[in-house]
Amino acid sequence: MVKDDRAEFEENKRRQSVALGKDTAVFEKSLDTMVALDTYDYSYLWSWMGVPIIQFPADVMATQEVIWATKPDVIIETGVARGGSVIFMASLLEMLGKGKVIGVDIDIRAHNRDSIESHPMSKRIELVEGSSVGEETLARVRDMIPEGASVMVVLDSDHSRDHVLAELRAYGPLVTKGCYMVVADTAVGHLDADRAPTKRSKIWYKGNEPLTALRMYMNEADMFEIDEELNGKLVMSSSPGGYIVRR
Repeated sequence: MVKDDRAEFEENKRRQSVALGKDTAVFEKSLDTMVALDTYDYSYLWSWMGVPIIQFPADVMATQEVIWATKPDVIIETGVARGGSVIFMASLLEMLGKGKVIGVDIDIRAHNRDSIESHPMSKRIELVEGSSVGEETLARVRDMIPEGASVMVVLDSDHSRDHVLAELRAYGPLVTKGCYMVVADTAVGHLDADRAPTKRSKIWYKGNEPLTALRMYMNEADMFEIDEELNGKLVMSSSPGGYIVRR
């Protein structure tokens, strides 16, 4: 009889992920590769079920792992862009047979709204147009969360430090125990100005970006902890260190 090695396999995966997260030389090489790939708009080259997702593949995989493991009832994403990300998360909820994604954006353009609302996964998506940290928007989002629902949050809108910090403060309390909050584009916080991604509508520099906001939030609040294993393997990722779990 062949040995059942599933537990051993998972333990080795955990151990290697944590070790990888401590290998600064490998991480620096991955940052160099990501900077080089930016020349070719690398994160813009992918789609999910026919719609641009604008994510590194590693982040898609990590988010999938989180959703499958925690099975949230509601996923809130700030920053809708072209819609691929909300469709991606809605498709996972469809596989789970429950839940919805609430997409929040200050400007949901007509062609992007059409891509989302005409998609087969639209039945699990609700869109809210407005500032992600505006009181009216926040009130609408809270009203859309069913009582007793488990909630996950993904922050991927304006990546300036102050805005992300405001989002962390506003949406952090909505995340339920055991669920995740994902802070996107933390990689920028590891790049000096001469390596900052430039092919963006806005350019963010070290100190005025999501990683700095996340560090500030973690210092002022004790609701979350960093998932050492998951973040450890995010070396080719736009969001290393950005996956935190509610205590």
